[in-house]
Amino acid sequence: MKIKKISIGTRGSKLALWQAEWIKSELEKRYPYLEIELNRIKTTGDKILDVPLAKVGGKGLFVKEIEEALLRHEADIAVHSMKDVPTEFPEGLHLAVVCKREDPRDALIISEKLKVKSEKRKIKSLLYSLPKCARIGTSSLRRSCQLLNIRPDLKIEQLRGNLDTRLRKLDEGQFDAVILATAGVKRLGLKNRITEILPFKISLPAIGQGAIGIECRIDDEFIRNLIAPLNHPETSLSVKTERAFLKRLGGGCQVPIAAYAKLDKGRVKMDALVGSITGERLIKGHIEGLPVHVEHLGIKLAEDILSRGAKEILDEVYNRNVPAINGEMSN
Repeated sequence: MKIKKISIGTRGSKLALWQAEWIKSELEKRYPYLEIELNRIKTTGDKILDVPLAKVGGKGLFVKEIEEALLRHEADIAVHSMKDVPTEFPEGLHLAVVCKREDPRDALIISEKLKVKSEKRKIKSLLYSLPKCARIGTSSLRRSCQLLNIRPDLKIEQLRGNLDTRLRKLDEGQFDAVILATAGVKRLGLKNRITEILPFKISLPAIGQGAIGIECRIDDEFIRNLIAPLNHPETSLSVKTERAFLKRLGGGCQVPIAAYAKLDKGRVKMDALVGSITGERLIKGHIEGLPVHVEHLGIKLAEDILSRGAKEILDEVYNRNVPAINGEMSN
């Protein structure tokens, strides 16, 4: 069979390249006749390291240039961390595949210089054992909001950069602990650095966290058929529910928003929340329903949470438009 060349658009970070290489490997297993190259693209989000993302555009900053490459036919598919992907796509592009999800939870990584010991009595998390006013590095309003809700004394400090950079800053003593996505830590072979994987009751994840998505041109039937086998139906349903929730809220990096959906015994179950930036208020909700109604479920839960106070939080944040910490990032 004639060799067919395709190009994968990706960011240049270690984690993004791991994800792109994994997709490349999966495609090569299925289609030996493919010749696949990686097109490393530096996005606006990669260039801006000293300004909170929420002030300059939020999530779309990590996909915009890659989508432009797709539209110019300089790439045939784009590989994204799903939590970086906006709910709206440029005309002519769509989310074609959502791959099987890795662990969606957040990971607590405590500095080795900080001797934290569990108390004799059983505690919910080592977060409760951190000293008063401990310095926590995170690039996520969602994470900081939930942490401050249970430990208002914690000092949340902005942390940008790739995973290696964040761990280096922790090791240098700039922070007492950092919070990262478990999926990224595992994918880069650094699972041994994780002090504790935080339960959902303490830190509900970002929309799409742990899942890899593949975007392509709608009219490219060859590519659509090529990548279709990589889609994981259960993960796709779950992420679709979460994204419907986010879209109805109209939220982005400026507001602490979290959601996690899963398929359980033939039903989709989702927990979600909207919180104030200070962590003083968390408005939580839960919904269940049939898989055929996933988008309706996401919208219904969003409307429920909005009616119980989330609208006021959203309005206040957008009116003030002065976020204290960055929005969601890939690690």
